[in-house]
Amino acid sequence: MGGVPGVRFLPNAITVLALCAGLTSVAFAMSGVRGDPAAWRLAVGAIGAAAILDSLDGPAARWLRSTSRVGAELDSLSDCISFGVAPALVMYVWLLRDEARGYGWLVCLIFAVCAALRLARFNSLLDDDEPKPWAKGFFTGVPTPAGGLMVTAPLLLSNRLGYDTFWAEPWVVSLWMVLIGLLMVSRVPTIALKSVRLPQQLIVPALILLLVGVYLLFLEPEIVTVIGMVVYLLHIPYAGWKYNHLKNHPELWRTSGGVRTRRSSRRVRMRIPRRQRVAGRMPDGSPMPSQRRLGIDRQGRPRSAGRRRAE
Repeated sequence: MGGVPGVRFLPNAITVLALCAGLTSVAFAMSGVRGDPAAWRLAVGAIGAAAILDSLDGPAARWLRSTSRVGAELDSLSDCISFGVAPALVMYVWLLRDEARGYGWLVCLIFAVCAALRLARFNSLLDDDEPKPWAKGFFTGVPTPAGGLMVTAPLLLSNRLGYDTFWAEPWVVSLWMVLIGLLMVSRVPTIALKSVRLPQQLIVPALILLLVGVYLLFLEPEIVTVIGMVVYLLHIPYAGWKYNHLKNHPELWRTSGGVRTRRSSRRVRMRIPRRQRVAGRMPDGSPMPSQRRLGIDRQGRPRSAGRRRAE
């Protein structure tokens, strides 16, 4: 499949769709009215769709064997716009434009800059020829798709619980956005979802739980999405403990192939080259004695005395 012409553009097409979904969230936010949750749900849903598409372009590129430097740069630019600029504009249009007393735009700028810095650091780590063996399966800081979604938590809670709650205060929203931005540029390790391996006996319960979660997502989209964000935030302390545990236990390090490193028990032996055999010559190059002198016939059988006299 990797050599089929005409499908190698598919990963870049998925990345472009993610970029369009992120920008579409801004359009939904600009058409929304505070107190009407429909447009704001679509705005956050567009960011979620961009996150789903962003998780598909990398595996598609590896499956089709079409990874390239252009695709990597396009993916970073798409992430910066979809999860850095677009969420900041959505939050600004929703609340910080009118009720942040002049510092709302500054908060949005801080969040967008943190997203750009996080992506720049991620791209620089891709060029590291010798990655740390204990850091495989971890991200440095909160990834931008997760940050772009988590920053909209006050919007979701306000849509579901009303605008007279704690989460609808401008200063609370501003602090929340700055906190998420700092988590993106921090050195806090987070677990990459693609590195999570479930035991075989937990696959069926996990699928049932996923089905129930999708069903509840249609019933209570705001509450279910916020619960997922809280679960992700609660995993960060565990990710830090696991990272330090692996760092201090080299026997748990795994190679890129997923096998624990161990020394090879094979010894290196020198192979003595064989000498080329020549017809009529011994292995040392000396001439071979004739068959008549050795008393054997042409078939290699010993000659009898009578046969010798007859000859």
